[in-house]
Amino acid sequence: MKKMGLIAATAAMTVGFSVNASAADTLASVKERGFVQCGVTTGVPGYSNPDDKGNWKGMDVDVCRGIAAATLGDAEKVKYIPLNAKERFTALQSGEIDVLSRVTTWTLTRDSSLGLNFAGVTYYDGQGFLINKGLGVNSALELDGASMCIQSGTTTELNAADYFRENNMEFEPVVFDTSDQTVKGFEAGRCDVLTSDQSQLYALRIKLSNPSSAVILPEIISKEPLGPVVRQGDDAWFNVVKWSLFAMVNAEELGLTSKNIDSNKNSKNPNIARFVGAEGIKGTGLSLSDNWAYNIVKQVGNYGEAFERNLGASSPLKIERGLNALWNKGGLQYAPPIR
Repeated sequence: MKKMGLIAATAAMTVGFSVNASAADTLASVKERGFVQCGVTTGVPGYSNPDDKGNWKGMDVDVCRGIAAATLGDAEKVKYIPLNAKERFTALQSGEIDVLSRVTTWTLTRDSSLGLNFAGVTYYDGQGFLINKGLGVNSALELDGASMCIQSGTTTELNAADYFRENNMEFEPVVFDTSDQTVKGFEAGRCDVLTSDQSQLYALRIKLSNPSSAVILPEIISKEPLGPVVRQGDDAWFNVVKWSLFAMVNAEELGLTSKNIDSNKNSKNPNIARFVGAEGIKGTGLSLSDNWAYNIVKQVGNYGEAFERNLGASSPLKIERGLNALWNKGGLQYAPPIR
């Protein structure tokens, strides 16, 4: 038994070393390869979903595009790899993808036990409940004994179990592998309730043949900070991914958009001058070109532009900014300064 334990431990150390060794060259690999390998969902509107021409769109997609614009100068140099919830972490750990940008919640276990690092928060979310209006329920506290459609490999089942136990209620989980299967199970009557992050409920509701037949209950039962993920042991790539996201947030705060950034190239505002690479540290510390942040905003837009077209009033989801407004507009979105 001791010998078997030693062999297993040695194997685990070998796997960990090989993953970390390969992870340490991600930025160089991306530049040599000429594109970013980005793990996304198998299809969640607003976050990552192919349009009728096969082009990937969504908030998580725009994060991938921003990383490509920063590293390669071209936001279109991304290979999107669809992954379900159970596959996503293995794909990142194994090096199949460079970054995971796939409605993934930042938790202690994921941050400390999987050899991964979260690079920021793209969307501050929380778990909610979608029900058929015919159920006649107005509160999650009325769901005792309900059957509940849940996607496997997510935080939702544990959150639901905690909430129901705390409120002395029970539920019957009906588990599916993908979000599409989950919403189809709900529509087919396999369950009374569909539970997921609230923003995803808006996305899944528009997939119903009759979206107006379903309503999202008011309760939010958890904290779900969603963001991009990279492998541990690669600080250079970790910095590139997090600062690509920070650049989008900072750009909105500075009033820089995809439409006006060219007219701000010669701005006398020192914060803008540093942002566009005209002065300051430029791209040296990230091993990127001096115009790395300019490329993100010019080709992808700032955080507010991405939110508006993918999740906000200009999208089918029509989600209000809420907690995802800038810190100086009553929200939580806040990025360290570029200086």
